[in-house]
Amino acid sequence: MKAARTSFLLALAAALAMAGTACRPSVGAFPAEPTTLVPRPPHLHPDYTETVIPPNVAPLNFLIEEPGQAYAVRIRGERGSPLELTSREAAIHIPIQSWHTLLATNAGGPLYFDVLARSAAGGWQRFVTVTNQVAREPFDRTLVYRLLKPLYSFYSEIGIYQRDLESFRQTPVLENRDFGDGCLNCHTTLNRDPNTFVFHIRGQKGPQPMILVRSNEVTRINKTGGYLAWHPSGELLTFSANKLSLFYHTVGETRDVFDAESNLAVYWLRSNVVVMPPPISLPDRQETWPSWAPDGKHLYFCAAPKFKQERFRQVRYDLMRVSFDLERNVWGEPETMVSADETGLSAAQPRVSPDGRWLLYTLAKYGNFPIYQPNSDLYLMDLRTRQSRRLEINSDQADSWHCWSGNSRWVVFSSKRGNGVFSRPHFTYVDEAGTFHKPFVLPQEDPTFYDACIQTFNLPEFVAGPIRVSPARLAGAVVRPQKVITPVDQTGQKPGEEPSSAMRRE
Repeated sequence: MKAARTSFLLALAAALAMAGTACRPSVGAFPAEPTTLVPRPPHLHPDYTETVIPPNVAPLNFLIEEPGQAYAVRIRGERGSPLELTSREAAIHIPIQSWHTLLATNAGGPLYFDVLARSAAGGWQRFVTVTNQVAREPFDRTLVYRLLKPLYSFYSEIGIYQRDLESFRQTPVLENRDFGDGCLNCHTTLNRDPNTFVFHIRGQKGPQPMILVRSNEVTRINKTGGYLAWHPSGELLTFSANKLSLFYHTVGETRDVFDAESNLAVYWLRSNVVVMPPPISLPDRQETWPSWAPDGKHLYFCAAPKFKQERFRQVRYDLMRVSFDLERNVWGEPETMVSADETGLSAAQPRVSPDGRWLLYTLAKYGNFPIYQPNSDLYLMDLRTRQSRRLEINSDQADSWHCWSGNSRWVVFSSKRGNGVFSRPHFTYVDEAGTFHKPFVLPQEDPTFYDACIQTFNLPEFVAGPIRVSPARLAGAVVRPQKVITPVDQTGQKPGEEPSSAMRRE
């Protein structure tokens, strides 16, 4: 069944590519002749049905997976003029300006899709109307993510890209071919500000640096830092220092990751020092996955006892948090939020909603690399009650790498649902009660895009607007940096001490 469907989609994609714009739907000329009702909704691909969509999302172009000689689609709301399309092909491309007008007019209300197919005999069949809901709240306009092929042991064609979510425009932030084919990862912005962000580079000679952008100034920081997390003040970056190894299985998901050594560290940007505060860098514990609460008063992270690699399936991480006073640089005592002993599962990737209400995280059977575990699921904690639940949006494949929108009403996450190999960005609406609605995949101009795409989308992150600094300047900061800073290591600093203002530059 799957093989037949794949052959059909590939053949259709090839036909559409050959036909070009001649096969695009035309506006108007909607069938007026009588139709026969099919007592079920149509099969659409991707599955943009019975979900909640943002009022500023790009057109949900789709494929009608129903036999027919021609197709007609009416998209309508309870206000404004409907959008009517006809096509000789099953691929429906929605005019972008008309789409945005229709969404803006019907924000907060239903959006109906009437789908018709003309049979070989010449009559029209009408399917049960598909209903979606248009939210009042938009999501952030830009999505930044990493694209890479699912390779095992070397870097090839990796890049960080940004997508305008109101259109189909994707542009590179930086591609690894611009600086010698190394690895780039762990990108993150400060409070979703495209003008302040940082990412990490690997595979270079010498230090494996961080690249920092602030107010259009690009700086190479000669310090290795993974899973980077900004304090909301912008005064410091928290990161993990990990000793990771990739190994393989012969059955199921072939890849796995073991972390032999990890602690959390803090980089104070103004004084240019790196410290490892004892509460988050205990010698008998593995700390990783730092993430700040939006008010900056708590750091969330994951921690586990140390095990040897042969016992990798016994490694399970607790979800922790620790209080922090920025003005006095004082840390509290870590507290357990989700206990691995109680759940029997391993926590990773804590992210607090910008309104401070919800804590979103993953649980998997073991370890701290959920994207490689098909059993990885998303969980939600109400921080007012400390009650957690497994989310209704999970699939039978890995769901992880989640990020909140600035208004706390949207979550984007990576999911391997569908084929178990390639992760795709999915969006879900979160209402005030914490209910997550049916996810939908990132829309593409070609509705068959994901059937032929052999890249995986990694670490999707909402950003308030486009990143303006050019890829050439970012690549230059890696290979020919104009500004280089080497932080001063003060890992022996005691809690409560002010960091030194010592600074060393190269």
